Amino acid sequence: MFLSLHYAARSDVGLVRSNNQDSAFAGPHLLVVADGMGGAAGGDIASSIAVGRLAALDGESHGPDEALDELKEAIADAHAEIVERAANDPELSGLGTTVTALLRAGSTLSMAHIGDSRAYLMRDGELDQVTTDHSFVQHLVDTGRISAADAENHPKRSMLLRVLGDVDADVPVDISVRETRAGDRWMLCSDGLSGVVSRETLEHTMAEIEDPGDCADELVTLALAGGAPDNVTCIVADVVDIDATDGVGPSTATQIVGSAARDRHRPTSGGNSAAGKAAKLSAKEEVDDDEEPSRASSRWVKIRPWVLPLIALAVVVAGTWGAYWWTQQQYYVGSDGLNIAIYQGIPEDLPLLDLDTLVEDTGIPVASLPPYQQQRIEDSIRATSFEDARGIVTSLEATADIPEPTPTPSASTTPGEGSSPAPTASAPAEDA
Repeated sequence: MFLSLHYAARSDVGLVRSNNQDSAFAGPHLLVVADGMGGAAGGDIASSIAVGRLAALDGESHGPDEALDELKEAIADAHAEIVERAANDPELSGLGTTVTALLRAGSTLSMAHIGDSRAYLMRDGELDQVTTDHSFVQHLVDTGRISAADAENHPKRSMLLRVLGDVDADVPVDISVRETRAGDRWMLCSDGLSGVVSRETLEHTMAEIEDPGDCADELVTLALAGGAPDNVTCIVADVVDIDATDGVGPSTATQIVGSAARDRHRPTSGGNSAAGKAAKLSAKEEVDDDEEPSRASSRWVKIRPWVLPLIALAVVVAGTWGAYWWTQQQYYVGSDGLNIAIYQGIPEDLPLLDLDTLVEDTGIPVASLPPYQQQRIEDSIRATSFEDARGIVTSLEATADIPEPTPTPSASTTPGEGSSPAPTASAPAEDA
């Protein structure tokens, strides 16, 4: 039996995002999905770096025992390059990416996973999620605080605990090896698909549509129909037995999609759908609202010239106060020098004005966190509200290594149990 992969990769910018920060690679031996983060000037770079480093593994030279080590090395190289890019360009600070990769070696698949992109396996008509999300919400599910059903609509479901980012510290990556067999169907995707399309719909679509390309197209279409608030990327790959097909195997041409591809600026294919039209209408309404003040700008020519300096001063004062007021509506999680702390304001100070106030000392030592989380605290983690900051602290606490307190010995002990008798006064010496 000679196994091969029949695959298709698809990516769409979605109906809300302005650029595609996902990247994916599909080849005869390698499947990779990477979901970048860090804004328009960072996420696409991070995911492209990851795919670029891993793409070199798509060859015939992998032994089952070597594939895992090669995956680890390629991911470590990608991590190092991301750190270097961020160090050389401050505007890229905070960039990162998820990675979910499968490397085929004979009848085995070596898997590397970090973040919340996912790998699914359909075998004998049943769909299983093979990877575990490295997210705050998944931690809540694992510890029994919420149900899996509640996690699907949790407001913090996009908060990640682990990514391949610009922190210069070792980041743990899930590594595993799986036996595969003819008839298996694998699907790798970013959360732009799994966060919009239900598991039941994924299972039905993957079971009903035979061709991997048609199946991948339909999965993307379903995400677009659901509003596609994020980039949508997926790979569908079937494991086929070449011997059973008279030696005629599927195409071995590699496919690169998303921000790593040449057509990374391609517009969404859902632009003419109902969801796409709704998104365009919403955008047009925002533009129309923005145009209203410009029609009133002609009134300024009727104002006497001597009034303009006063108006300018008032605008400056109002703008300064407005900026300060805005800072006091913000929160961030940082350090008070020893413990994790929540601050109101922003982590910048002016010569004569403090822009932050300590709200809560959590008592959680910063030193108890993993190195990459300590770096996040040092850089400060922004929050939109106090509740949001508390959620960040909870997620950090989940990664902390806090030793159990040592019991304090009782103040009263009896002789023979470690106590010493009280000293007595010395008797006066007798005269010789």
